[in-house]
Amino acid sequence: MNKNKKKSPLIRILFDYIKMHRWAFLVSVVCIFFCVVGNIAAPLCLSNVTDALNRYIVDKSVTYETTVNEILSYIYVLIACYVVSICGNFTYSQVTAIAGQKYMNDLRRHLFSHMEDLPIRYFDRNDKGDIMSVYINDVDTVRQLIIQSLNTIMICFITFVSVLVMMILFSVYLTLIVLVGAAAMIFVTIHVGGRSSKNFIAQQKMIGRQEGFVEEMMIGLKVIKSFCHEEESKKDFDKINHELQDVGTKANSYANILMPILGNIGNFLYVLVALVGSILFVNHIPNVAGLPENAEMSIGIIVAFLPMVKQFTNNTAEISNQVNSIAMAVGGTSRVCQMLDEKKEIDDGYVTLVRARYDENHNIVECDEKEQTIWAWKHPHSATHDVTYTLLEGDIRMFDVDFAYNPDKVVLHNITLYAKPGQKVAFVGATGAGKTTITNLLNRFYDIADGKIRYDGININKICKKDLRRSLGMVLQDTNLFSGTIMDNIRYGKLDATDEECIAAAKLANADSFISRLPKGYDTYITNDGGNLSQGQRQLLSIARAAVNNAPVLILDEATSSIDTRTEKIVTEGMDNLMKGRTVFVIAHRLSTIQNADVIMVLDHGRIIERGTHEELIAQKGTYYQLYTGAFELE
Repeated sequence: MNKNKKKSPLIRILFDYIKMHRWAFLVSVVCIFFCVVGNIAAPLCLSNVTDALNRYIVDKSVTYETTVNEILSYIYVLIACYVVSICGNFTYSQVTAIAGQKYMNDLRRHLFSHMEDLPIRYFDRNDKGDIMSVYINDVDTVRQLIIQSLNTIMICFITFVSVLVMMILFSVYLTLIVLVGAAAMIFVTIHVGGRSSKNFIAQQKMIGRQEGFVEEMMIGLKVIKSFCHEEESKKDFDKINHELQDVGTKANSYANILMPILGNIGNFLYVLVALVGSILFVNHIPNVAGLPENAEMSIGIIVAFLPMVKQFTNNTAEISNQVNSIAMAVGGTSRVCQMLDEKKEIDDGYVTLVRARYDENHNIVECDEKEQTIWAWKHPHSATHDVTYTLLEGDIRMFDVDFAYNPDKVVLHNITLYAKPGQKVAFVGATGAGKTTITNLLNRFYDIADGKIRYDGININKICKKDLRRSLGMVLQDTNLFSGTIMDNIRYGKLDATDEECIAAAKLANADSFISRLPKGYDTYITNDGGNLSQGQRQLLSIARAAVNNAPVLILDEATSSIDTRTEKIVTEGMDNLMKGRTVFVIAHRLSTIQNADVIMVLDHGRIIERGTHEELIAQKGTYYQLYTGAFELE
């Protein structure tokens, strides 16, 4: 798809479908030609049958048997054409269904895969409900376009052209009348259908906005009820819903009047053609001036021409009716392509994390899982064409780091810190001071604007992001559990972990005791982000998930801020077990949880204003001292 970025989204999707399923598309086109055969054959046979009956009535020399045989031959041809048409109809519908659903499967997979590769910045800037709307509503407009509208348009167009050719062969005068009517239908479609299309595109955007609002309200339902904000939420929803109603009403109002107008134009043409054809027949006027006498209008031509008029106008109306589906597809495909065109998270790192061991000379060498005793950074050097291995220890250092989410607003200023292997580093500061931002930089969810971050002496920008994140364990304030068993959720930290490793991690995190009391233990199924578990239990599972990962560096982002004091003690014990022998970064909400930290850093507006141990900072009687003595919880 990326090769066709310059094309409009609708054309881009269609080209992509045809390219991926060219044989299915070609078979569909051929079968549609066969399908149209029946539509063309009926007027031709009807004309010949009518003329045969007319000759039998007018010309006494024509026998009854000859007339019957002639009529039967046309009926046999008509039956054969209808059989071919039915076979073509069945074949193209099956081929289209299979190829279309295969394409939709590929599109959804590609869309989801691309979303997984997008940077965190994209999700911070876009409403999650709006993103979901792309998957649900916009992708469905693509399905309707590929599986329904595309075939309908091809059938109508081929029938339209075929019938037009046949009408010209039958009568140029009558064809000119029909073409004038078709021009009127196109004129109406452009003016009425065009307005309908604009509103259908606006409707797609409003649906995404509404779904985003509903998702936000569902997530924050407890807050809404706690503050008795239900009525205000209903008013906000009604406002969005009325806007959706307005654009939807306009879209469907124009769409609903389009077909009746086109239908009445078709009916008027039918009557007009019958009238003009009768006048031409009665006055023996030839179909085209200057043609010989046998080109005069006949009853058979009139009888055949009238159903062709219906076919012609019906196909014109059906093509016009597809304007609405195409309009929705234009809106849907533009949003789908917009997401697909979002730049993926750039990973230009080349230092990887590998399994390793020490050889007899105590040099680090790469090995397989059975021989592994350590993890090491594999660092290829392009200048010397050699590879060096560095032991993964968890030594992290930041030098004069600046960072801004937006260029005009710097969040971190000149941050310098050192975290040696096994040290516990705590961050303290008010909301917005930059604590979480520092951990986001360690994960490379965002890249620094200036300065350097080194991990075991290696520039963090040189390390592959996936390997970097594998070496970091995280326990966040907001726990995210996924649908599945408790065992599955613990194993999320290490997908190849055995059941024994998961149970050992749960015991290390102090989670085994409550898990064992559940009816199905580790096989207990979790839904709705662990809604049937307490906040403390969800946090213990989050710690167990980090424990099974067994990363040398651990990031604890206010992991105990949302639980009670009694549960905090259990969770803290689990975290203490997890922190042993690891480099730990702690974002503290409660100062009582970080008194044993090797170094505490106090941040204010993106700057480190104090650093030292708990005793040293208390002795300084600065900001930390005021926080500690004034209140034991940092608000």
